[in-house]
Amino acid sequence: MNNAKASTLTEGALTPKIIKYIIPLMLSGLLQLAYNAADSIIVGRWDGNEALAAVSSVGSLINLLINLFMGLSTGAAVAVAHDYGAKDYEGVKKNVHTTILLSVICGVIVGFFGFFFSKHFLLLMDSPQDVLPLSTLYLQIYFLGAPGNLLYNFGAAILRSVGDTKRPLYFLAISGLANVIFNLFFVIVLEIGVVGVALATIISQYMSAVMVVICLMKQKDCTNLKLKELRLHWEKLKKILIVGLPSGVQSSIFAISNVVIQSSINSFGSAAMAGNGAAASIEGFTYNAMASVYHASLTFVGQNVGAKRYERISAVVFRCVIIVVVIGIIFGATSYVFREPLLSFYITEGQEALDFGSTRMKYVAMTYFICGIMDVISAAQKGMGMSLIPMVTSLSGSCLLRLIWVATVFKIHHTPGMLFIVYPISWLITAGVHFIFYVLKLKQLQKKQYINQVKTA
Repeated sequence: MNNAKASTLTEGALTPKIIKYIIPLMLSGLLQLAYNAADSIIVGRWDGNEALAAVSSVGSLINLLINLFMGLSTGAAVAVAHDYGAKDYEGVKKNVHTTILLSVICGVIVGFFGFFFSKHFLLLMDSPQDVLPLSTLYLQIYFLGAPGNLLYNFGAAILRSVGDTKRPLYFLAISGLANVIFNLFFVIVLEIGVVGVALATIISQYMSAVMVVICLMKQKDCTNLKLKELRLHWEKLKKILIVGLPSGVQSSIFAISNVVIQSSINSFGSAAMAGNGAAASIEGFTYNAMASVYHASLTFVGQNVGAKRYERISAVVFRCVIIVVVIGIIFGATSYVFREPLLSFYITEGQEALDFGSTRMKYVAMTYFICGIMDVISAAQKGMGMSLIPMVTSLSGSCLLRLIWVATVFKIHHTPGMLFIVYPISWLITAGVHFIFYVLKLKQLQKKQYINQVKTA
């Protein structure tokens, strides 16, 4: 069994390794966003603003239902990284089989609830009646692809945790290209609009899931997957849940606050929904580029914790923060400067939608790098095995503050700008609290290491 690469993230120069790690991951995220953007662009240009509003306004609801379970992939990534860094290859093997089976179970659960309760959730979000039927139909079809969605993401998390970010990129490139082709065929040739976009999405999701499973089955090291050995190893499942459940709750907390904000956006009408959806899609390129650094922080910190190389953690986090700030500023500023032509790719009807999208980008795109800093520090905490504290911090600093803001300040000053400014404010506060607890945990690990060294001296 070849495990020669087990120490690659725990030894040697950090900056080149981090950059080498994030580039394929960043390209994966950008590709995924490009294909998602194709959904909105195609349906918006060929089926109009109502169809665009139906597709783009449900993202926060999708995240709410999926992120709780997607957080378990973070727990799996940390568990694999710890065992891989500690060279516990039997532990990695158990984690792989537990993770894959868990992803299928979670996918079925999400698919069931998403399919049968889509309309109820949309009604709670005060979705306008003119887009409610299309939004409901899109969601129901979309959630049929939940098992494939989660299976791919859990499998990709396993590969990333052992330093492999290239093959998830290849799988995403292939499935995403198929998504665009099916989009064009369903929407333009068959003229089935929103239904076609949803069908294209779930086809591509199952394609990527099949590819990642085949990849793991062909692995020659401890990440090899054997379907007959799929089972929930309880000691590994426990570790996945300890980190993953709070991570999922944390992600869902963000989604809950975004659902509330989406409900507030809905109050401005379908043109505002279309403009907001277009802006959010453009901003997604910045977020996904920064997310690659989040995964780098999680994996590098996780492997070094497993190897007990605590002295490298600060260096990892410092480099990741610098990189994420550079990415966030470059992507955010560029998207804002070229906001009008970018928004025009999505929106072909009316100035109101363009103006609303521009307002959102002024407050969100230009400050997105703060969100990147927040995520990198949160990832470092999770890589060190922390779970509840990042969740509580996010609950207080993001969800609770946003809910209070919407219920008070926005209610008094009912303008788009006053709604969107809560994003950078909440990111800044949450990042500050995350940093405090990160420092405390790092000092705890270093103190524990020093005591053990004294005892063995």
